[in-house]
Amino acid sequence: MRAIVIYYSLGGNTKRIARLISDRLGADMAEIETVQEYTGSYNDIVNQGQREVNKGFMPDIKPLSVDLSAYDTVILGSPVWWYTFAPAMKTFLSNADLSGKAVYAFATNGGWLGNTIEDFQNACAGADFRGGLDIRFDTKTLKTPEDKIIKWVDEIKNK
Repeated sequence: MRAIVIYYSLGGNTKRIARLISDRLGADMAEIETVQEYTGSYNDIVNQGQREVNKGFMPDIKPLSVDLSAYDTVILGSPVWWYTFAPAMKTFLSNADLSGKAVYAFATNGGWLGNTIEDFQNACAGADFRGGLDIRFDTKTLKTPEDKIIKWVDEIKNK
């Protein structure tokens, strides 16, 4: 298996989980970054995120220096923004060809997962979507037991 973890992280929680998954799988990692950073208070960013999700906005993202054809397995990670993945992930998925790849997704959140995993599946047309994992945080404190995440990663490794 040749795997890559592709993730978007605003506050660092998703990056932390992406690193754990990458280390456990021996997978490469690539971070999705917006061209224009989100700024302002937490509430300002939350409100901006809600407007972006509601409008279907896709921010410009920096190019990833990744050749997706080199991978057969892709693990996607995003924080939940208003019950779906972050707009930056939407931008990435609208331009990525994941056809024929095994795709897994994880979503970090402090509340309700919403439709995030289903939205990942719907956005990965042509891929072999194999499910996802809901990972809960309370601010920066991981609430999902780490052994549950490791078990999920080990299942990916053994498929």
